[in-house]
Amino acid sequence: MAVSPQTERRNESIERQAGLGFPVLSDRGNGVAARYGLVYTMPADLRAVYEGFGIRLPLYNGDDSWTLPIPARFVIGTDGIIRYAAASPDYTVRPDPAETLAVLRDLRSVP
Repeated sequence: MAVSPQTERRNESIERQAGLGFPVLSDRGNGVAARYGLVYTMPADLRAVYEGFGIRLPLYNGDDSWTLPIPARFVIGTDGIIRYAAASPDYTVRPDPAETLAVLRDLRSVP
C-alpha cells in the first residue's frame, strides 16, 4: 500500500490513472507521517513557487497546513517489527526497488 496526505478522492483518481495494483490510503493532515517523524512544513518562499506553478496543495490535501511527508518506505512484518526502512528529505533520492523486493522475499521464507 501507499500512504498520501491527499484526499481520498484524489488518491482514488491516482490509483486509476496509474493503474496501481495496490491501494493509496489517505493520511489527511499527515497524522501517521507525523507519528513517524516524517513531516515538514513548506516554507513561505517554496509555497509561492508551488502556487506560481498552479499547484494548490491545500486543495489536494484538504487542509491549509502546507505540510508534506518526507518520502519513506517501510517493510513491516506480520509480527509488527520493521524489517526495512528508508527515508530521505530529498524526494529525488529513492531506494532501489530491488532492495525492498529482496526484503519481501526474505520475509516470505520466515516461518
